[in-house]
Amino acid sequence: MGKYRVAVIGGRPAPVAGAKELGIDVVLVHEEGAYDVAVAQHCERIIHGPLDDGPAILELLRPLHAERPFDRVLTTTEPAAESTGFVVDALGLPGVSEFTARALKDKALTRQLLDEHGISPVRYRLVRSAEEIAAFRAEVGDRIIVKPVDGVASLHIHPVDGPEDAEKAWQALQEADTSAVIAEEYLDGPVVSVDSFSHAGRHLTIGYSEYRMNERYVEWEVSTPSRYATPWLAELRELTPKLLDAVGLTEGPSHSEFVLTPKGPRVLESHARLAGSGAPELVRRAFGLNLNRMFLTVPLGIDELPQTPPEPLGGAAVRFFTPEPGTVDAIEVDDDAAHEIRRVPKDEKQYVFLPYLDEFSDTEVAAVIGKSAGETVPPLLTVADCVSGYVIASGRDADDAVAKCEATNDRIRFKTS
Repeated sequence: MGKYRVAVIGGRPAPVAGAKELGIDVVLVHEEGAYDVAVAQHCERIIHGPLDDGPAILELLRPLHAERPFDRVLTTTEPAAESTGFVVDALGLPGVSEFTARALKDKALTRQLLDEHGISPVRYRLVRSAEEIAAFRAEVGDRIIVKPVDGVASLHIHPVDGPEDAEKAWQALQEADTSAVIAEEYLDGPVVSVDSFSHAGRHLTIGYSEYRMNERYVEWEVSTPSRYATPWLAELRELTPKLLDAVGLTEGPSHSEFVLTPKGPRVLESHARLAGSGAPELVRRAFGLNLNRMFLTVPLGIDELPQTPPEPLGGAAVRFFTPEPGTVDAIEVDDDAAHEIRRVPKDEKQYVFLPYLDEFSDTEVAAVIGKSAGETVPPLLTVADCVSGYVIASGRDADDAVAKCEATNDRIRFKTS
């Protein structure tokens, strides 16, 4: 029996790997068939339940909590954010509350709280028709963006430049069965993110990354430390804690995205979880702090939260392969494409977004080929479509890491038709 006990709702295995060696007993709540059974070696037990149903999860965990109390109830996955908060509140534990989880998921509530605290001014409005979208566009006097109020993964984002665009955007969002729609002024500038960790209400900014994306706002490359963010670093390190305070976050990892506008950084969105797209591994390579480990150890007091942000030790980048959509006819791989290359077996189900990533911690340049001949490459409409594989690299700095990813991308060629 370990010294500590936590419940983890959903997510991937990396943040709970090594928990037993740290004296942490993990009860994993997950949906049957939605996780790699190998994660069981890191867990006290696994119980099955719906990730988005807080009362149902509470009924599963309450008897275990009565027998031996949990120190924390945590999640790293967006679909379980509010349900985990419901359980945290019901059991009276420290952590991310249901209100904070909702405040970060609901983009209109995020904007409202930022306005109430006088930070990151962005004009926005909940809209209920194409006419309301067009009216907001006319009021702003420039391009606007409309999107689902609880949207994720760059899905269903529509720029609007006039009444015709408003009608098209509204129709597309209705066909997508969105629950509510938010319109915002268009924020012009590069997108950067800040990975942070909080404990007892103190927020430590750690990594800062930038992206390359397609015309649908789908991010296909992440690199750190961000060259764009560096001139704005003091402002970002000041704004991020204010954002986290505004939504009531006091503990755990967070990932906040900003647009560097001519008027300064503006909040795009934030999440009370570890970032996706391999960001924790990029932060570890570039800044030396292991966010996956900290996910458990800092809240439990095993590791202390550093007092000051770390300086970069180098650079790191991940790039997704983006072949033309269609059927894969062949994949050509040069001998010197990467230091290590793994292939996902054809038709094998993957339970994590970046398979094998945890096995590359000591590899400077590693690649995963996610498709085989005969399989289909989907159009890149959302981050979830980045399924053809990826390359991750460390470098002297971000430019060097990006160059290594580019070189590997050029040496692995997908032929589609």
